[in-house]
Order: sequence, then C-alpha cells, then structure tokens
Amino acid sequence: MYKLLTHNDLDGVSCGILAKLSFGDEVNVRYNSNASLDREVESFLISEDKDTFLLITDLSVNDQNEKGLELFYQGGGKVQLIDHHKTALHLNKYKWGYVAVENDEGKLNSATSLFYEYLISKNLLQQTEALNEFVELVRQYDTWEWEKNDNQLARRLNALFYLLSIEEFEEIMINRLQTSDHFYFDDFEKKILDMEDDKIVRYIRRKRRELVQTEIGGYFAGIVYAESYHSELGNELAKDNPHLDYIAILNMGGKKLGFRTIHNHVDVSEVARKFGGGGHAKASGCPLTADTYKKFVTNTFPLESLRVDARENRFNLKESPLGSLYKDRNDDVFFIYPESDKNWVIERNKTKIKQTFNSFAEAEKYIKRKHEAWLVKDDDFVSFLMDVIRHGRKNQ
Repeated sequence: MYKLLTHNDLDGVSCGILAKLSFGDEVNVRYNSNASLDREVESFLISEDKDTFLLITDLSVNDQNEKGLELFYQGGGKVQLIDHHKTALHLNKYKWGYVAVENDEGKLNSATSLFYEYLISKNLLQQTEALNEFVELVRQYDTWEWEKNDNQLARRLNALFYLLSIEEFEEIMINRLQTSDHFYFDDFEKKILDMEDDKIVRYIRRKRRELVQTEIGGYFAGIVYAESYHSELGNELAKDNPHLDYIAILNMGGKKLGFRTIHNHVDVSEVARKFGGGGHAKASGCPLTADTYKKFVTNTFPLESLRVDARENRFNLKESPLGSLYKDRNDDVFFIYPESDKNWVIERNKTKIKQTFNSFAEAEKYIKRKHEAWLVKDDDFVSFLMDVIRHGRKNQ
C-alpha cells in the first residue's frame, strides 16, 4: 500500500494523477496546503505503519517531522520525499530525501517531472507521449518557463485546473492520459477556457488601478489585493511595472501573501523565506502573519494607487527618440529623451536634472520609483510640445 501526501496546486495534484496511474487502488492520495502537510505527517508517524510506503511530493516537512521521518526510516519504514524547491535542499542529506532544483540540462524541475522520472526509473509507470506532454506542460507552468516560451497550453492547463474540482480534474486527466496518444483539450474545455481568458483580461484591467507602491526591506514592491488569478495577475502587473522589484498579492480571505517577479536579480523565494514562507525564485508565498500584515497592509493602506501609463498612444511612446512625457501627482512634468545612444536625460518642469542614465529603462525607473510618475496621453504630449515651440519662438 502507498500513501502520497502532496500539494494542492497543479504541480502537486499532477503528482497525485501520476500516482493513481501507477498504483491504482493501492494508493491513498491526500492533497495538502503547506500548513496541513505537517499535521498529516505527524499523524502517519504516530500510526507507525511500516506496511505503507509514504511518498511526499512538492512539499517539505518541518524540523520535527524531518527527525521523525529519519527515525521511521531507520526503523525499517518506507518513505520517499521528492521536491524541487531550493528551501528543501537540506533534505538531500537523508536517504529518503531527493530534492533537485534543476535537471541535467539546466532546466528547472517541477515535482511532477521529478516524480515522473522516479516512477519510470522504478518501473512503476510506462512512459508515453501523452504523459511526456502533460508532465512538460505542468513543469513549464510551475517554473514560469511558460511565460518565457509563451506556452499558452501550459497556462490554460492551470486555468482548467482551477475551473474544475480536484476530483473532476483528476478523473478527466487520468482517462485522457490512459486513452490518448497525445495530450489535448476537448472542444468544451476550449470554450470555457476562452470564456475564462475574457474574465482574466477584465479582472487584470480592474486590478491595474488598485496597485500601490512601497519600499520594503530594500526592494520596491507593488501591492495589490486579489482573491483570484494570482499567477496571471502577478505576471501582467510585473510586466506593466518593470521598475518594481516584485509584486505582492494579498489574499485576505486565505490569509496568504504571494510574491511574483520577472527580474533575474530578484529571488522572491528569499523574500518569502524571511516571512516564514518559500517557493521559487520567480513565484513564492508566505502566510499573512501579524508582521506581514503590518508591513504590507497597515503601512500601505493610506497610499494612493499608482496611475496607469497611457496604453493607446500613437505619439507619446516609451523610448521614443523624440522623448517621452510623464507627470506626477504634484503636476510636475518629466521629459525623458536621449542625448546620445548611451546617455538619457530627464527634464523636470523643463529643467534638466543633474543625473544622467545609461538607458531609457533606467531613467524611467528613477522617476517611477522616486515620483510615481506615469506616461501621459497624447493630448498632453502634443500640448507640451506646442508650448515648447511657442517658448522657443519667444526667445528667438
């Protein structure tokens, strides 16, 4: 008999699907949050069930259960933990622990991809093309590689997961992976996914106007309250606001805090770890505690939302050789333009500031971080240029 304790997200549930494909009725699968896993492990260790092979995927245990699992293993118990988060790498010191962040090709692992390899290596599961495709979609989504590759199938697989109950998702995927040569979405799934995409677009459009900005622990963070679509929302807000180091998403109902970044120089798993959480370099989370509540809610509640950059301009465009016009809440005007290929300058209210910048991105980051300025609409840009022309004529 097998018992699998795994996470309750797409990656964790996909491990459950692989386990059921491998062991059928011989496996008991339990889906857990980070908090509930340790309760499950404690209960299992109390039972001292030496006849059940304990599998743990996509989650790591606390110090007490770490010691308990080692005693269980040394006493003849069967256990295997498989994870891909770097916060769990210390568990590799045990024979029952296998944690690998990257594979031999330098690609990031998911728990599903590692568990798939494990089952195949033990001759517990037969490799198929449909399984290969499914596992790769899960891996790309969980590691955010989908965004770099624009792999919309991976994104839509996660969307389907959240549209269905875990039981429905399991049943559909198990049947499809057992009977199909390739992984696919059927016509009904495509239709509801198209409808969901429309909802996501509208949701993100609304949340763009609720984002606030602050500095926490040396990082500039964008903070937004959201109950849904955290990955999609975090990704879009991060791309809209590259001057921010990361996006913090507050789920008040779930008492959780999620972190997303698009920057290679920022590791949000380290940010989360400081607050008792963990995860990936690009996506992580932590519980909403008294400390995080004060930093991310109490201290930021009075802040005004960031103004959104004009999105349909034809003339006032970012990185334009003619210059780009911004404004802040004090009605100060900032004009960014190139003096040369490697020298960008800022005029504040038509007076050049002393600092110069190596790129447009660095100049824009400066005014957005320091002044929370936004790209104005074409009408304001044209009025600004006309005023510059009139002023120049008067001085001739």
